[in-house]
Amino acid sequence: MNVLLLYPEFPETFWSLKHALRFVRKRAVIPPLGLLTVAAMLPPQWNKRMVDLNVHSLASADLAWAELVMISGMVVQRESAKALIARCKAAGRTVVAGGPLFSYEHELFDQVDHFVLDEAELSLPPFLADLQQGTARRLYRAQGFADLHTTPVPLWELADLRYYACTGIQFSRGCPFDCDFCNVTTMFGRRPRTKTSAQIRAELEALYRCGWRDGIFFVDDNLIGNKRELKHDLLPVLVQWQKEHGPFTFNTQVSINLADDPQLMTAMAGAGFDTVFIGIETPDNSSLAECSKSQNRNRDLVADVKRLHRAGLQVQGGFIVGFDSDQPSIFQRQIDFIQNSGIMTAMVGRLQAIPGTRLYARMNLANRLVGTATGDNVDGTSNIVPASDALALQQGYQTILRSIYSSKQYYRRLRTFLNEYHAPPVQTRLTFRRVLAGALATWRLGFTSKERFDYWRMLLWTSLHRPRNLPLAIQLVICGYHYRRISERLVPGGLKS
Repeated sequence: MNVLLLYPEFPETFWSLKHALRFVRKRAVIPPLGLLTVAAMLPPQWNKRMVDLNVHSLASADLAWAELVMISGMVVQRESAKALIARCKAAGRTVVAGGPLFSYEHELFDQVDHFVLDEAELSLPPFLADLQQGTARRLYRAQGFADLHTTPVPLWELADLRYYACTGIQFSRGCPFDCDFCNVTTMFGRRPRTKTSAQIRAELEALYRCGWRDGIFFVDDNLIGNKRELKHDLLPVLVQWQKEHGPFTFNTQVSINLADDPQLMTAMAGAGFDTVFIGIETPDNSSLAECSKSQNRNRDLVADVKRLHRAGLQVQGGFIVGFDSDQPSIFQRQIDFIQNSGIMTAMVGRLQAIPGTRLYARMNLANRLVGTATGDNVDGTSNIVPASDALALQQGYQTILRSIYSSKQYYRRLRTFLNEYHAPPVQTRLTFRRVLAGALATWRLGFTSKERFDYWRMLLWTSLHRPRNLPLAIQLVICGYHYRRISERLVPGGLKS
């Protein structure tokens, strides 16, 4: 059997980092971890190819070679997935689809022959057995949650790793929290399940054998959901890995209560973690209560962020406006929080109702849903009829973007961040690619852009006061360039200078 694994193209979004990737000569942020893991679950005698359309175009020869096509994707890839499926069907290929996009929207894809949904460890084996017998059904769903001890090492050799900025590993699935707008617990449960330390080491070894020497993203929705396994299984493996093969830097997603555990923060930084994404959402306690974000309530969130920065963990933050509890002051409060906390990567979006969440069920019951969520957290849209004035909400949202990603505010926030941030013991390799990115940034942003004076002031100040963080500062400036380009599309009249 010749099986072709396809990953649809991402649109230009906040997280696509397309404008930033040009500085480092990369084509995509991360390979499709789920698709590569599924590939490892297929019969070993099958011939396998993968085409990530974010890296390579799909050749007609690939479709002619394939006997079976398998497609995965996320909600934000909806339109590109539809076009890709149509092309495969026009070529007469049998299409199998799975992943987050199809788990909740499979009824929208009538051209797909078979859906293998939820966790593939459970739903893929019965499909493969039926396929072999010629009795494959159209829909396969998992019952319960998978034992991650059975999850194989992804087939990294199918990916052209030269064109990615980082790679991914998954240690756990599930989250102990149950936020109103999040579908993680619906998909993966509230009891985090983990792989063994031997599995993680095998995945790291596989990446190393493929020549990977750059950053690795632990894609867990909340890496600290199971602190005991993290502290006693994962982190010791990573520390040993650094001694044998390092330096490698890691980033991941966590909840804000990491700031309550100084020992864990120190251990994560010592193991190589330097960046954590946290869903801050809002500084307003009423809105946090509305969305069941109990872990964020009644805290000094700015102090929490700065505590993490001082521990060597750069905080990337997710923010939301459009809660029913939001008051007109929320837009300036969000701006002030982001600026005062020094969060450089601030993903600010309007509240969207995703199928499978309690928010979706509640809005549906109240007849407040309009269309479907785009899956792009920062495109300025929402599928919820707001409780407040819709125009004021949209203008307030644009005000936030106009402010936080203007060059003046961004460079000012960068200094706030660098004043607090203590560089972790494990540092990113200074490769030729990074030196070249710094040179390109200096040329493009230091000579030909409107922000050139801010850029040179940053370069001088960081060189004098935080020289060890100069590569990070340049990296953040490059990312800021991308965020600014994305934000400019959503703000009439552009951003502030």
